[in-house]
Amino acid sequence: MGEVIHILGFAGSLRKESYNRSVLRAALTLVPQGARLDTVELDDIPPFNQDHEREPPPAVRAFKAAVKAADAILIVTPEYNYSVPGVLKNAIDWASRPYGDNAWDGKTVGVVGASVGMLGTARAQYHLRQMFVFLNMFPLNQPEVMIAHAEDKFDKEGNLKDQITTQKIRELLEALTEWTNSLQKANTVS
Repeated sequence: MGEVIHILGFAGSLRKESYNRSVLRAALTLVPQGARLDTVELDDIPPFNQDHEREPPPAVRAFKAAVKAADAILIVTPEYNYSVPGVLKNAIDWASRPYGDNAWDGKTVGVVGASVGMLGTARAQYHLRQMFVFLNMFPLNQPEVMIAHAEDKFDKEGNLKDQITTQKIRELLEALTEWTNSLQKANTVS
């Protein structure tokens, strides 16, 4: 493998004790050799306002710079009302604007999500995939990691205790690293 793949990860939940933040913490310990995972918080990103897209607030500038600096993206999303949380959509919108300055352009992306429901964020993940088309991102298709009944997968302190889920997250990170490497190699050849 060549250079280390830099993955930027973030959770689409602001709740400090959310299962999705716990998934992101677990992912930090499961990164394969040849990759590194840095995380960012969405807490300080204000609601998107097109009046400010050319001179965004400092938190938006920092987030967009982190996205641009990454080779790959890891989004950990809950599901609210059959879709992505507003805070996540808001961050995606900020980093894609203004038109012609899309920080997501050409990035590989892996998605994982945890929910207490039985579908484990399937609808939110599919809505993200729709957004990736316009954003010109390259989503990892397999493995899909949709963590259902999350309350059974974590201990009281928010630590991931389920070995199957742990393995699936590890597989996703390995596949995202390989996918990113292969696309980078293809781009240097062409």
